[in-house]
Amino acid sequence: MSNHELNNQQDPKGHGHTHGAVDPSIITTERGIWAVKWSFIGLLPTALIQLFIVLFTGSVALFADSIHNFGDAATAIPLWVAFILARRASNKRFSYGYGRVEDLAGVLIVVIILLSAILAGYESINRFFHPQIIDYLWAVMLAAIVGFVGNEIVAQFRIKIGKEIGSAALIADGNHARVDGFTSLAVLFGAIGVWLGFPLADPIIGLIITIVIFKVVWDSVKSVFTRLLDGVDPEVIDEIEHTISHIESVQDIGEVRVRWLGHRLHAEVNIAVDPKLTVEEGHEIAKEVRHQLLHHLQYLSNATIHIDPVTASGEKYHSISNHEHGDLPSHSHK
Repeated sequence: MSNHELNNQQDPKGHGHTHGAVDPSIITTERGIWAVKWSFIGLLPTALIQLFIVLFTGSVALFADSIHNFGDAATAIPLWVAFILARRASNKRFSYGYGRVEDLAGVLIVVIILLSAILAGYESINRFFHPQIIDYLWAVMLAAIVGFVGNEIVAQFRIKIGKEIGSAALIADGNHARVDGFTSLAVLFGAIGVWLGFPLADPIIGLIITIVIFKVVWDSVKSVFTRLLDGVDPEVIDEIEHTISHIESVQDIGEVRVRWLGHRLHAEVNIAVDPKLTVEEGHEIAKEVRHQLLHHLQYLSNATIHIDPVTASGEKYHSISNHEHGDLPSHSHK
């Protein structure tokens, strides 16, 4: 079921729709867990087969690729735990729920990938100074093909499920697996190079794979820490303002703040209306703004709407000037 279908539940009488009766993140979390689980089951045997062949062939390029695949499989574990915790209801201590666990899982994933890059790089550089004959080149080639096929299957699976549930993260993870498949092909080319009489082709391919892993680490670091710092795509702000601007009763848009809570996006918006409206009328406008945001922006899980009179629109009118009370020194509140 798509997010749009979840956000447009028909009532028993067959008309109208509600937002928030069924949280789309519940369904996406379940599908996410399912996708992560089967991705892990698919990648682990691939990495084990490659590592087994490394033991009797001595290929450092294949070792680097198997370490990469082990790292990719291992990243599913903290993500799996995060998805499970995200299903827990909010409480007084964690009033926004447990979505931030996903960000912590992201940090752990980056560390795992970084360690795999360091290990693969060390072994590749060491092989330059201590060359080793590679035995059973046919087995290395076979393992490389297994790595490519395994990663491509996982990539297609992740991308398919990611598109179904609207998860950009899962789609990106699928593209990551596809890149891993190409690194396995690089191992195949390295083995062919050794077979043609270029023994350094193996550690060179190992270093190339290491560089690819470090590139993945860098991209992941930027993504994870942007989330940790509450960073979002600026286009999200533009889309929210564009949606609100089409609501006739809204005379001004003050501040728009958006943050990720795990894989759920939450918005806080200040809007200004006619100061002559009653509290009840202002409340109805706020409901309509929230309704339109959840209706048109499927990636949004919730929105908090603050109403200002148009004569005092924006946070600057919420500040409290310098004052004194009790035994406290003179102070203000911005």
